[in-house]
Amino acid sequence: MEDIREKVILVGVDTGVADDYDVCMQELKSLAEACHMQVVGILTQKMEAANKALYIGTGKVEELRELAKMTDAELIVFEDSLTPSQLRNLKDECKLPVMDRTNLILDIFASRAKTREAKLQVEVARLKYLLPRLVGLHDALSRQGGASGSMSNKGAGEKKLELDRRKIEHRITELSKELETVSTERRTQRKRRRNSGIPQVSLAGYTNAGKSTLLNKFVDTYGLPEEKKVLEKDMLFATLETAVRKIDDGSRKPFYLADTVGFINNLPHGLVKAFRSTLEEIKEADLILQVIDFSDVNYKKHMEVTEETLKELDAGHIPVIYVYNKADLCMPEIPRCTDNRIYMSAQDETCIRTLLTLVTDTLYARRIETEFLIPYDKGGIVSELRENAEVLSQDYVENGVRLVVKCSEKEQSKFRMYISE
Repeated sequence: MEDIREKVILVGVDTGVADDYDVCMQELKSLAEACHMQVVGILTQKMEAANKALYIGTGKVEELRELAKMTDAELIVFEDSLTPSQLRNLKDECKLPVMDRTNLILDIFASRAKTREAKLQVEVARLKYLLPRLVGLHDALSRQGGASGSMSNKGAGEKKLELDRRKIEHRITELSKELETVSTERRTQRKRRRNSGIPQVSLAGYTNAGKSTLLNKFVDTYGLPEEKKVLEKDMLFATLETAVRKIDDGSRKPFYLADTVGFINNLPHGLVKAFRSTLEEIKEADLILQVIDFSDVNYKKHMEVTEETLKELDAGHIPVIYVYNKADLCMPEIPRCTDNRIYMSAQDETCIRTLLTLVTDTLYARRIETEFLIPYDKGGIVSELRENAEVLSQDYVENGVRLVVKCSEKEQSKFRMYISE
């Protein structure tokens, strides 16, 4: 069956803020293609500031209309977030549906969401985006198949708009309550992992940098079941759901590894807010692996975006290992480590084992050598220390089991009543 794609024109205004505006437009093109659109034209204009009424100048609007006719375009996508009045005016002028970058990303997220939590998060963000833009967005709503019942019957009258607005606000309240229930379950799971004493590591980075590939290679290398793998595709935002896997190479230095949604330049604030419960996996981590596509010429900009997003999530203080992925495409020999940086390929097992050593050395560097005397009727404590700490020696004495271990401050504090004098 032939893959029929919607024909779109991309439009942007270069105000001189971006170092290379062509990169911004190329990223918009990638987003459109990720939404199964066919880009048939690109139009840009240099201006000190976007036109308040039409985003682009009136002359450029005429040029846009002509380009749309020539290319049989079905939709126009703008590089910036548009105001409600700009959306309405552009739709009237161009006689075509209009979408901005934020709405495009929301569309991608909606198509990728698989779990109930992800679907709730996306719908809340989308409804909050649509709420101030009811006028002039009827076509955009129709394109998305309509959201939940609140958006299925749009009318032109002011009373109808007010009714729609109230319905959307009610729907947001309902969804937010359901999302809070799901988020509470996630927090409970996270608390359980935290109480285990096993360190937590989160993957973070620009979308399509190779985070999911990295997680899957860890699954392969350390013998986890095949079903523990996550979706791995060469496309933007392939992964929306957070996956957490326990990694243990048998050296008594296990850790939890979490894969999270990727970042992108100007990620809509509503999405960051909606996905906050998911992204809390990063905030709660003991260590962050910032995964970077080293083969991308814009990797430094991607690192800046990632670091800005981490600060927004209150995770800027967490120790970081910089994982320069796909380095095999631009370096003769890998892996290569310098301090908290590793140049590697997520496809290479030797690189994965080198990264694991770097991670465990970082996580377990602060472990304290401690001697415990555990009574024989407290066998569960012995088992927990064997699993979570590095056992240096173990002896059976009259009063119990004498264990000399390297453990975290948390474990030392938890079992302090059994520390030998």
